[in-house]
This record gives sequence, C-alpha cells and structure tokens, in this order.
Amino acid sequence: MHAPIPADWREANRAMWDERVPIHTGSDFYDLDSFRAGKDSLRAFELAEVGDVTGRSLLHLQCHIGLDTLSWARHGAAQVVGLDFSEPAVETARSMARDIGLAPDRAAFVVADVHDAAEAVPDSSYDIVYTGVGALNWLPDIDRWAETAASLVAPGGFLYLAEFHPFTDCLDDATGSRIVHDYFSRDAWVDETPGTYADFDAPTVHNRSVEWQHPVGSVVSALAAAGLRIEFLHEHDVSLFPRFPVLERRPDGCYRFPAERPRIPLMYSIRASRPQRLP
Repeated sequence: MHAPIPADWREANRAMWDERVPIHTGSDFYDLDSFRAGKDSLRAFELAEVGDVTGRSLLHLQCHIGLDTLSWARHGAAQVVGLDFSEPAVETARSMARDIGLAPDRAAFVVADVHDAAEAVPDSSYDIVYTGVGALNWLPDIDRWAETAASLVAPGGFLYLAEFHPFTDCLDDATGSRIVHDYFSRDAWVDETPGTYADFDAPTVHNRSVEWQHPVGSVVSALAAAGLRIEFLHEHDVSLFPRFPVLERRPDGCYRFPAERPRIPLMYSIRASRPQRLP
C-alpha cells in the first residue's frame, strides 16, 4: 500500500515554481540574452528524433518559461502553444515571445494545470504534443497524464517526450554509483531543499516540493493504453545539469560520466503516434 498523496502537493509545487521563475530568468543556466540573440535551447537528439516541424502545430505541456516552446517556432512550427500552471512562468514566456518577434498567432501561452489542458488550449488537437525534461516527476498519476496528453494528439500526429531517466533517482547523490532508493516506489517524495538546479545557492523561501517517480515501463504502458502507438524508446547517457557531482560538462553543453565510469541512462525519449483516421 503506497502512502497517501499530500493534500497540498499542487499548491506547494506551484509556490515553489513561482518563486523560482525570477531566479531562472536571471541565471546563466537559461541565459535569456543569448536566447534572444538566437541561441537554440533544444537538444540535438530531440531535433533529430522529432524531425522537421515546418508548417506543423505543436503543443508544449508544462513549458515553464517557454524557451523550448519558442525554439520549435524558430525551427519552423506554424503555431506553438505552451501551457504551464505557473502564472509568472507563462508571463515570462509571453514576454520572451514578444522579445523575439513572435505574435500570439505563432506563439501563445496559457496558464492551466496540465490535467486541464484539453479545456485550456486554443485547439482540440495538435500535430505534435511535446513534453518532458523534468515534467513527469511533478505528477502523481501517470495514467491520467497520458490520457490527457494523448487526447490532444491529432490523427497522423505524435507525442514526443524527452525526460530524465528515473533510474538516476535510485542512486546516491554524492557519486551516482550506489543504488540507495527503490526504483518501483510509488510514494510521494517530499523535499525541502532550498535553491534550484539553475542556481543551487539561491536563497529561497518556498522550498517544499512533492514529486513522484514513474518507471519507464509505466510511462510506455500508459501511453499505449491511451491509444498511441509507440514508435521508439531511446535511452541517453547525457544529462542537462550536473545531477551528480562527478558528471563532466562536455562541449555540447550536456553532462556525462567520466570516460572511466560505466555508462548508465541519464535521460530517455519516447515518440508515440496516433494513426490517421480511415476515410
């Protein structure tokens, strides 16, 4: 029997994210000046796996401050829509869209809980539903998430997820070499660590957060049960931040274990499509 879900999980997480928006906007991690000047925030493997987005509509669930969302527009998506439950994050995303010259008909952002996305976004379906990079761990029910996300994929379209590998959450924080946590745990993980991945030393007040671990098999099964066809599941030996102190930053900006260390998956990606309707 797993522990009950904390009653304040959504409010605690929203307060935590709201407070961190201004820290992120001023951080070197996000480097908004470089983004305004044309820097791409997407990872090479995402661009390769998603492919050409020219002329397509794209919905980004749990978009935070919208840099990935706007990057897809720069890559040619006809319309991008970003959704996040943090109002300061969405306001930042809208401001960034204005700064780089994208009008609301090209890049729109809405404030809503991800579970309410079907009612909150402008259109009933999108060619591409994009999500991940630290998103699923904030949700207690992976099946409900998959049903919502899948419902927004247009016939002939696909969902693309790039996410941190849950196996990394089983390892010790100091070295990433010992298994110290249960991979299959369904209990909420309540944390009160100050700071943020963009600035570990930033002074913060709203530090209570509630997260969940979702094994990769649960994510794949939930998407399949929601009516999507799994095209691939890829695992990657890179992270976007120094998840463990021993990780080394490489020229591509990603972090990897030293060459003498055996590799493990640090991220994974899934592409799952909705078949075309029969005539």
